[in-house]
Amino acid sequence: MKEPQELGQTATHSTPEPAIVSVQDFRNAMTRFGAAVHIVTTNGPAGLCGYTGSAVCSVSDNPPTILACLNRASKLNAVFKENGAFCINTLNSSHEELSNCFAGYTEHSMPERFETQTWDELETGSPALASALVSLDCTITAIEEVATHSVMFGRVQALRIGAPKPALVYLDRTYRSL
Repeated sequence: MKEPQELGQTATHSTPEPAIVSVQDFRNAMTRFGAAVHIVTTNGPAGLCGYTGSAVCSVSDNPPTILACLNRASKLNAVFKENGAFCINTLNSSHEELSNCFAGYTEHSMPERFETQTWDELETGSPALASALVSLDCTITAIEEVATHSVMFGRVQALRIGAPKPALVYLDRTYRSL
């Protein structure tokens, strides 16, 4: 077993191992994992961008740390790494169209995506969605390169809890309200 990486270091775990299950079977299995839908944003020297993601989870409450995964092949990957910060914006059930927009399912350019809703900033300069269920504004403390994804660990610098509303959840390849 490898020693854990110190904060701020990047570890690479990219040596592919023989597949025990097929990629498609694994993807099909993951559709049964209901997940909250988020827009993960960043802004800084490398520019403004965001993406729709469900691979987000709490890591620790002391210090408050969260992780977000981003495909290594995405052109947004370098932007997040250079900016060194991100904001997790958890969507409510009225945000289905916004989720599709940031997932790239519409013709909106990146700047136009941010014009569809009201955004502000908390601490890092990353956009925080005014109508989000919660926004967690983070500085990146470590990045692990695991297979096809970069796992970005963020220490929460500021947060905002929005009005209680039903959450937007993705399950069985469709949106649900919970």
